[in-house]
Amino acid sequence: MSGKVVLHYFDGRGKMESIRWLLATAGVEFEEVIITKREHYVKLLNDGALMFQQVPLVEIDGMQLVQTKAILNYIAGKYNLYGKDLKERALIDMYSEGTLDLMDLIMLYYFFSEDKQKRLSDIEQKAKERFMPVFEKGLANSDFLVGNQLSRADVHLLEATLMLQELFPTILSTFPKIQAFQERMKALPKISKFLQPGSARKPPCDEVYVKTVKEVFSHLFK
Repeated sequence: MSGKVVLHYFDGRGKMESIRWLLATAGVEFEEVIITKREHYVKLLNDGALMFQQVPLVEIDGMQLVQTKAILNYIAGKYNLYGKDLKERALIDMYSEGTLDLMDLIMLYYFFSEDKQKRLSDIEQKAKERFMPVFEKGLANSDFLVGNQLSRADVHLLEATLMLQELFPTILSTFPKIQAFQERMKALPKISKFLQPGSARKPPCDEVYVKTVKEVFSHLFK
């Protein structure tokens, strides 16, 4: 295992994208091993690399980390994106869990061929009524969601709101604090670099990505 951070995943966003975002924000360079065939996944299984037979898999600091939240927690803790004490960490976790729930809704949308419009409407309603008001309130008197420094919660919120805007371009029109937050975040040099064409950031999910995931995980999509 080399000293470089190595990500094992599909050539798309999925569960790995939030990990890419955190690493980029921390200024950590990483390599990617792209899973394109079921054989690649089976080899990882046979090598004993996948504790729960799932990806993402991240090689970092001599470890093979699996389980998305565990990976995000480790990166946030290592690169000072996890608050100054246990209380801040608990708040960061709550905000982060909320953004990940929202992004899961968006991710799953692409894997269903039926009721697409109904699913879209459901995402929009939940974003406007359940999620965005919480973040708007959290940013009412601060540049950051928790404390006085950047945390993983802020990074996840930027990622989630940009994903929302890809589906609903005007969705933040009634959330001025989040709009201002977005602009501040996008101006940070490392994040600005990640948002440029040619970076490791992946495009929105497409049919090729969905087809590959379903073929690799054919045992789950019978």
